[in-house]
Amino acid sequence: MTPARTARTGAAHRLAALVEDALGGPLPVRLRAWDGTETGPADGPVVVVRSRRALRRLLWQPGELGLAQAYVTGELDVDGDLADGLRRMWAATRERRLHPPRPGLADRARAAATAVRLGVVGPRPPAPASQARLRGGLHTKSRDRAAISHHYDLSNDFYRLLLDDTMAYSCGLWADESTDIDAADAADAQRAKLELICRKLGLTAGARLLDIGCGWGSLTLHAAERHKARVTAVTLAREQAAHVREQVRERGLEDRVEVVCQDYRDITGGDYDAVSSVEMGEHVGDAEYPAFAAALHRLVRPEGRVLVQQMSRGRNAPGGGAFIEAYIAPDMHMRPLGETVQLLEDAGLEVRHTESLREHYVRTVAAWERTLEERWDDFTALVGEETARVWRLYLVGGALAFEQRRMGVDQILSVRPTAEGVSGMPATSGEWYERLDAS
Repeated sequence: MTPARTARTGAAHRLAALVEDALGGPLPVRLRAWDGTETGPADGPVVVVRSRRALRRLLWQPGELGLAQAYVTGELDVDGDLADGLRRMWAATRERRLHPPRPGLADRARAAATAVRLGVVGPRPPAPASQARLRGGLHTKSRDRAAISHHYDLSNDFYRLLLDDTMAYSCGLWADESTDIDAADAADAQRAKLELICRKLGLTAGARLLDIGCGWGSLTLHAAERHKARVTAVTLAREQAAHVREQVRERGLEDRVEVVCQDYRDITGGDYDAVSSVEMGEHVGDAEYPAFAAALHRLVRPEGRVLVQQMSRGRNAPGGGAFIEAYIAPDMHMRPLGETVQLLEDAGLEVRHTESLREHYVRTVAAWERTLEERWDDFTALVGEETARVWRLYLVGGALAFEQRRMGVDQILSVRPTAEGVSGMPATSGEWYERLDAS
């Protein structure tokens, strides 16, 4: 057999034919198979199929989840810039309007024959160990606790490696448009975000703040230290609660901060001066969100303010996607900004201000991804290579989703007016932004 013939019938070429049929157009990236054959564009990243097992996963689990399983196990990899590879795939889908055609019987027979020739037919591979395995009814308290634990209880040591010294795991507020990103810039962006939230909530000494989904306490600690607020911090994640309690003790804030490990549905009392929920509403669920909004209204006093920072997504793709829901944030739900505003208004809150931070999240996630790559050996030693690869795919894909406006993130400030319609809000919002970078 001649070398040219070998190349034409190599695994890469057989596989490329299947992929191009599925996409309805030419390959946007180069493809290299386990037998060393390659095909596709000569420039840019190379998708490397290291094992037939990767294709077997796609036979059993076509689409995003099968690809993700193959990537996190290392059976499929990208030689070159992962972000560039993903960006090319999205561009091909968008600009060439590539879409899977409806295969007929002949197409399916041809695909099956190719799969047999490639040697990929076989039993279903087990799901990777890092994939979530939840039980119980959707958004029951026990399932929500398990979903939160899957993501946030990975370990405090992991998040200390990934995040800056504020331990804020949410979108920061970047003061300039410089493309240079370092740890100091990331920490400054988070402190600016925390200060902006406190100003929007109108926190003063002695004000009572309820921080629902407090994370590792970045907002709780900032509000208590800088604004002398009295904060009740609520989280479902035991690792987070332990970290916040430790920080409260170290900083001598026991008289200002109470940390509670419970479901938001179990919060009692009310009459708080302010309530915050920073990137927690995505975990509430679609059917449960009206009750969540009603709880925000019940928990805050008249003229009290509520700030929700929340990710958004188009109506046709409300979840995080198959990969994120299986590996990162099970059961999450996002909606367009306008629908969240309507739900808050329906609960009796008056929305006074919204602010998009979408571009800021591109830089925030890029800073986390840079830390992951620079300290790759530390991450793999701590959590193993499979979990580290999960996070690489998550962060690279997440930054791209915000960059391309497939996802957004917004701060939504609302108030509970009095029965007479008094809001207590300032006439203008200009003071919120003065000297944030110096805070």
